[in-house]
Amino acid sequence: MLNLVTARVTRLLELRRPELMTSRIIIGMSGASGAIYAIRLLEMLRTLQVSTHLIMSKSAELTVAYETDWKITDVKGLADSWYPIEDLGAAPASGSFRTMGMIIAPCSVRTVAELATGITGNLLTRAADVVLKEQHKLVLMVRETPLHLVHLRNLSTLSELGAIIAPPVPAFYARPKSIDDMIDHTLGRVLDSFGLDCGTVRRWGEDVGKETVIRSRRRVRP
Repeated sequence: MLNLVTARVTRLLELRRPELMTSRIIIGMSGASGAIYAIRLLEMLRTLQVSTHLIMSKSAELTVAYETDWKITDVKGLADSWYPIEDLGAAPASGSFRTMGMIIAPCSVRTVAELATGITGNLLTRAADVVLKEQHKLVLMVRETPLHLVHLRNLSTLSELGAIIAPPVPAFYARPKSIDDMIDHTLGRVLDSFGLDCGTVRRWGEDVGKETVIRSRRRVRP
C-alpha cells in the first residue's frame, strides 16, 4: 500500500515538472490594432513545435483584413486548432484543458475591462479567465494609447491577479532595421515569459551593449 502511494506521489511530482508539461499555448486575438503580432506569434510557435490554439474575435477578423494581406482562413491555418468565439463549450473553456498559458495579442482595452470585472461573455474572455483561475501565465499585449484612469485601474487589477501586462513596445537598443525586427524582438520577450527562446531577441550584455557593460564594470572600484 505504501509503495502504491509513493508511486502516485512520484507520478504527480513528475507531471509538475516544466519539461513534461503539455507544450500547448492559447492565442487570443481581439480587435485592437496589431493583428500582425498574433500572426507572427503563430509562426514562431510552430517553429518551436508548440501546439497553438487560436481564438479570434469577429473584430480581430476585421482588423486582419484591414491591416494585412492575410486571409482569415490562412491565419487560422497557422494554428493547430482554432475555435469559434461564441463556442463556450470548447476545450479552452475548461480548467482541465492543460496548457502553458495564454497570450492575447493584440489585447484591446475592452477585453481588459471584461477580464478585470470577471465577465466571460465569449470564449476569448472565458479562456483567459480560466488561465487566471488555474494560475497559469496570461500575457496581455495591450494595444492602446494614451491610457486613462479606468484603463490603468483595470490593468492594475489584472496584474494583482497574476496577469503579465506586456504592451508591444519596441526595444531600440537592439538597433532594429525594420518593422519585422521590432515585432520579432517584442514577441521574443513575450515568449521569454514561457521559457521559450525563438532566437529573435538581441539580449543586452550578450548580443548588444557588451562594450558598454564592460566599460561600466571598469569604472567600479573594489
